Amino acid sequence: MSTPARTPVVSGRPRHRGRSAAVVAALTLLVSACGPTDESPDPPGVSGAERELSFEGGGFTVDGTFTSPRSDAENGVPGALIISGSGPTDRNGNSAARPEAGTNHNLSRVLSAAGVASLRYDKLGSGDPATWDDEVTDALEKPVEPEVFDAQMAAAYTELVEQPEVDPERTIVVGHSEGALFALRAHEVLDGAEPALVLAAPPGTRMLDVIDRQLSEQVRTAEAQGSLSDSQAAQTLSDTRMARAAVRGGRDLPEGDTTGLFTPQNQEYLAWIDAFDPPELAAGLPPRTPVLVLWGDEDAQITRDEIDRLMSGLEGAERVDLAGIDHVLREFDDSPGAAVLDADREFSPEVAPAVTEFVDGLW
Repeated sequence: MSTPARTPVVSGRPRHRGRSAAVVAALTLLVSACGPTDESPDPPGVSGAERELSFEGGGFTVDGTFTSPRSDAENGVPGALIISGSGPTDRNGNSAARPEAGTNHNLSRVLSAAGVASLRYDKLGSGDPATWDDEVTDALEKPVEPEVFDAQMAAAYTELVEQPEVDPERTIVVGHSEGALFALRAHEVLDGAEPALVLAAPPGTRMLDVIDRQLSEQVRTAEAQGSLSDSQAAQTLSDTRMARAAVRGGRDLPEGDTTGLFTPQNQEYLAWIDAFDPPELAAGLPPRTPVLVLWGDEDAQITRDEIDRLMSGLEGAERVDLAGIDHVLREFDDSPGAAVLDADREFSPEVAPAVTEFVDGLW
C-alpha cells in the first residue's frame, strides 16, 4: 500500500485510538501476512563491491550504500541512483510492513551484473531509528517540507557521480513505486543532468487516488476475511474520502482518522506529491530520454490501466510486463501452501535481462 513520506502516526482524540490501531493492524497484516517458510531463493545478479557512505542532504545526514561492479574499465562505469517508494522505506526497499522486500537491494545486484554501479540511500524518516540524531527525531515530530526529499535525491546523485568508479556522463535514475515520480522529475531537480530512467512499478495516476483505491481494496478484503467489522470498514472508507478532499482543498484534516495515514505531519507532503500527474511528468521529459518501465501483472498496488495511462505520456519508452510478479518485483502465487513471505519468493528473473538489454542500448 502506498503511504505518506514518514511512518504513519495514529492520530485523533483518545476515544478513536483503539479503533485506529485495530484498523491499521488489520491492513498491515494484509500486506505482510505470514506463510510457510521454504528455503530462501538465490538473490538476483551479483553482489559487487559495497561500501557505506554518509553525506548531507536537505539539512540532514543521509546514509547510503554504494555498490560497484567488479570492473577494470579505465573510464569508469555507468552509475545509477536508486530511489525508494513511499513511506518509511529504507535504502534496501524495506519497511515495517515489508521488512524483507529487498527491492532496491535486488535492483542494485541486477545493475551490478549489468556493469552499472549504484547508490541507494535512507531518505528522511527511513532506516534504523537507532541511528537518528535528535535533529532528525525532532524534525519528524512536525510537518517536513516536501522539498527536503528533492534535496536528498539531488545530494545522493552528486554523491554517486563523485565516486571514482563512476563515469558521470553515463547515469540512470531508478525509481520504485512512488520513487518513480522523483525519477520523472530528475531532470528538473538535478543540476544539468538528464539521466536515463528505469521506472519500476510506477504509479500512473495522482497519489491520493492511488492511496484511495489501494485502501478501498484492502479494507474490503479485510472486511470479507472478518478482520474488520462492517462499521469499521465503512468508517475507514469514509475517513479516507474526507481526508483526500481536505488535503486537495487545503482544509484542516478531519479528526479521528482511522487509517493512520492522514495526519497533520503528512498533510503538506501528501498535497505536494498528489499535485504530480504521472503522464504529465512523462510528457515533460527532455526529448529522447531513454525510459524502461517494469510492471508485474500481479501487482496489487498499481493496475494495468494505470500503467497504460502512464505510457500515454512516454513516447518511445520500453515497457516490460513481468508475468506473475507483484509490487516488490517478486514472484506471486496465491495457491494454497504457496510461500507468502517476501524472502521466500524469488525476485523476478525477467528483470535482469530487461535491465541489461536497456543498459546495453544506452551508450
